[in-house]
Parts: sequence; C-alpha cells; structure tokens
Amino acid sequence: MTDKPTNEDFLRLADPMRRELLAHCYRMMGSVHDAEDLVQETYLRAWRAYDGFEGRSSLRTWLYRIATTACLTALDSRTRRPLPTGLGAPSTEASAPLVQDTEMTWLEPVPDALAGAGGDPAAIVTARESIRLALIAALQHLPPRQRAVLILRDVLRWKAAEVAEAVGTSTAAVNSILQRARAQLGEVAPSLDDPVEPLTQDQRALLDRYVAAFENYDVDSLVDLFTKDAVWEMPPFVGWYQGPETIAELTRVQCPAERAGDLKLFPIAANGQPAFAVYFREDGVYHQFAIMVLTFSGERISHVGMFFEERLFETFELPVTLESEASAPK
Repeated sequence: MTDKPTNEDFLRLADPMRRELLAHCYRMMGSVHDAEDLVQETYLRAWRAYDGFEGRSSLRTWLYRIATTACLTALDSRTRRPLPTGLGAPSTEASAPLVQDTEMTWLEPVPDALAGAGGDPAAIVTARESIRLALIAALQHLPPRQRAVLILRDVLRWKAAEVAEAVGTSTAAVNSILQRARAQLGEVAPSLDDPVEPLTQDQRALLDRYVAAFENYDVDSLVDLFTKDAVWEMPPFVGWYQGPETIAELTRVQCPAERAGDLKLFPIAANGQPAFAVYFREDGVYHQFAIMVLTFSGERISHVGMFFEERLFETFELPVTLESEASAPK
C-alpha cells in the first residue's frame, strides 16, 4: 500500500514549479502581474483540492491543468494585451504629438528571474525561447482557447489527449484548434522552433555603443545601430515608429533628455532578451523612467519595446531613484 502525500507535503512538492507556472501564465496573459495573481490562485485551488489528487497524472501536469483553467476563466472577462504595433494603425511620424491610452491593458515584459525554468539547461533554453517579446505579443492575437492549446502542445509538448482533457474538448478538436493557431501565429511571429542564440561578441559591442549613445546624448550614433526596418514602440503611447532615422528623430524631439548624463541605462534580463532599466536625471537625482527590451536581427537591433509602467521597476526589483553618481542597481 502506497502512502499518499498529505497537504503538509504539498508546498514542498509544488513550490519548485512556481517559476515555470508563472511563465505559463505569462504566456497566456501577457502580463507578469496577472500571471503572479493566477499562480497564487493556482496554488490555492490545488491546496484545497489536494486531498482529492489521485496521482493519475504527475503533480506538474495537474498544476498546469489548474493554471490553464484559471487563465482561461480570467481571459473570459479581459481583453487582449497588445503592443502599439498590434493596434492596426500605420507607423507614426517622429514629430507627431505623443498620445497615451492609459485605459488600454498593454503587454508587459517579464523578468527572466521570475519566468525561468529550474537548473536544467534544456528547460532554460525552452523557457527563453517561449517568452520572447514578439512571441508573447503574437499569442495575444489568438483567442484564449487557441492560445492555451498551442502553448500546451508546442511549448510544453503535451500529447493531444492531455491537452483535450486540460481545456475540456476532444482530441480531434485540439488538432483542429492547433492547426488554426499555428497558421495564425505563423503570420505575425517568429517560429517557436527558432533558436535563441547567446549574444555574439559583435552584438555585445553594439549594445555598449547603444548605451553610450543614450548616456552621452549622441543621437546621431543611433542610426548605425538599427536595421533598416527597425521598430520602436513605447506603451502606453499608441504610436509606433519605423526606421533608424525616424527612431533617432523621435529620440531627439520627444525624449526629455537634453544633454549627456541625463539618462542612465543599466542592463537587466527580460523575456530572454537584452534589456535595460532606464533612469532620467532631474534635480540631481535619477528617477525611474522605463524598462527597455531589445531584439536583435543579425548584428543590428530590429525592435525596441520601451515600457513606461512604474510598477515594473518593483517587479524587476529595481530602486525607484538613484543618486546622481550611483552605480548599477544591486
């Protein structure tokens, strides 16, 4: 006779899975804050139901089912979280007035430290590939059930029958849903099978030039760092901007910085991509300004997401202000 784990064992067994469950909920929701809430809800539901857990599947699979159900329920009452490029409007002129939409629920970046995957190298690579900003933005174009099926099948590699049980449908329906989801995702996102390679030496050197250009207010140097069709977007502002010259002009006319030293950029890790916490100097103090996530294409930057959401600094465990001569946040 096998002794069944009790509720006292639950947190010990389940807690190591918290980060991967947060990554799963983030893929579903597009918001690290929503994901954190839903992971808490998942653990509460699982705790309450643990006496009835019969072990017919692994604890991990059982928790993922609960998390998926919680996400689908939450999405019933919420709209998708886009980036400005996902709103369907054409690109914006750099000199056009900035327009905010603070009522929109925008896509959010996620710290790598929150959405990692234990110590297994293969799991870490999969986690990085499946939280890329472009992919998370593209998932927002899918209806919730399509989103869940695609994540469970193509990210977690579940069998169709397992997915069917998790989302409450038939295996045949899962295969049909997956086909439609893959087709739609293929039109707007990189493939889930595209590898995320470590930064090359040239890319790291370009990042150093990028930081120097901003911190020295050397706007002209930015033009050489972007691909010819690079995109810059910065929610909650609804506009998006394309091309190196437009991005440089946007920085020149819309950024509050006026001289060298007005901005500080500190490297962080977000969405498995290069990222920076940006601080703006005012009255001798650097204040939180934005979280910036970069995407490379080859040896140039192809996309910058600049997120003006103050609570993200807390999420990334960053200070609100820095002294003028401060070093990088700890």
